[in-house]
Amino acid sequence: MTTPEPDADREKSTSELLGAALGGAARRAGLDPAESASTHKVVWSAMGGWRGILESVVPSLAFVILFTIRPEPLILSLGISVGLAALFTIVRLVQKSPPSAALGGLIAAVAAAALALWTGRGADNFVPGLITNAVYGSVILVSALIGWSLIGLAAGFLMGEGTTWRNDRRKRRAYFWLGIAWAALFFARLAVQLPLYLAGDVTALGTLKLIMGLPLFAPLIAVTWLVVRALHPREPAREGAPEA
Repeated sequence: MTTPEPDADREKSTSELLGAALGGAARRAGLDPAESASTHKVVWSAMGGWRGILESVVPSLAFVILFTIRPEPLILSLGISVGLAALFTIVRLVQKSPPSAALGGLIAAVAAAALALWTGRGADNFVPGLITNAVYGSVILVSALIGWSLIGLAAGFLMGEGTTWRNDRRKRRAYFWLGIAWAALFFARLAVQLPLYLAGDVTALGTLKLIMGLPLFAPLIAVTWLVVRALHPREPAREGAPEA
């Protein structure tokens, strides 16, 4: 009788913990399979509605516009951008709504602004975004290539299936290609934006960052959700079943 290999058990345990965390994050973002929501509603919820869109777009847009009009002093455009991110966070705190999205945006804005002020280059305000794209793209790509797609892990726990989707060849293939698609999105952003950063073209860099943000994120969320629901169809309610 053979005993399970410790490495295999460790890999499974790590994957389960990661999958549970990703599934919980997806559920908090509005991807809840228990609700019969339309794809449009799911995508809108994942973006955070109008508030989430404003929190994501306005600080960066303000920086790009102000820097283009008046690049000096740099602290002016950076200060307005950070101030708007702080305002969104304060509003959420006052209204007692979950501040995580706005708080994350504020931390990112402060870190980016601090780097730009330290170097004196407006383009360095976009360095955290470039790093994020590189890291996310690499992690998602590697996870797909080794057969533990992060998309599959998130979907498996979101749909109450855990990691058993890996035993289904059809699901493994679908989650592999979804992982490739998400990695391609992050790498495409990096491929377009990195040359502009190196050239120091802040206006073009900031504009393309916005264009390649939510406008590309939303369709891919929709495709991902449609694939997940197709792979995990809801069981029709049985007539006469006792109510909980």
